[in-house]
Amino acid sequence: MTPAKRISDLLLAITLTLLLLPLIVGVALTILIRDGRPILFGHPRVKTPGHNFTLWKFRTMRPTRVVKDHGVSGGHKRRRITSTGRFLRRTRLDEMPQLWNVIRGDISFVGPRPPDPRYVKMFPELYAEVLRSRPGITGLATVVYHKTEDELLATCKTPQQTEAVYTRVCVPRKAKLDLIYAENRNLVFDTILILHTVFRTLPLHLRKWR
Repeated sequence: MTPAKRISDLLLAITLTLLLLPLIVGVALTILIRDGRPILFGHPRVKTPGHNFTLWKFRTMRPTRVVKDHGVSGGHKRRRITSTGRFLRRTRLDEMPQLWNVIRGDISFVGPRPPDPRYVKMFPELYAEVLRSRPGITGLATVVYHKTEDELLATCKTPQQTEAVYTRVCVPRKAKLDLIYAENRNLVFDTILILHTVFRTLPLHLRKWR
């Protein structure tokens, strides 16, 4: 990450935190009242190979007694998503706590989504290339492939099916898009990806990567 990008990330994250503070507090209170504690969900993610951090989100699922509740959210986990969580996921408001991760320098606003350590261990060479870019809240893979990934994983009925689809189909496809982003990243491209994430309008020149 260049110093200029780090400074712009920091300024934007602090500004958005101050502007969104009433909404952040409102969402936190809504979860507390409707769904109870915990309000936040933290999960280990990889910043660079060998350097993990905790990525924060608002909790959108009912807690489970399963000790190792790892892996992505496939169809087998959908029944655990709360009504509040469905709204937060649809609007991506569940990711507002990640502004703290940006302020800390764990992630940027734009970059590949930070992977679970398990998948980095499974695909070390692939993620060694992907994680040359600082992970981000949004990115080309998020913009282009997020809906497709959700549709694919929603059909999975068991953890094993979810794992198979994610590792065989989603990981390679998202990594390819992340590497395309790395080759083309600049301030204009980052701005387009951020605007799409907020307003959900896909610019014509991004459609070619679907």
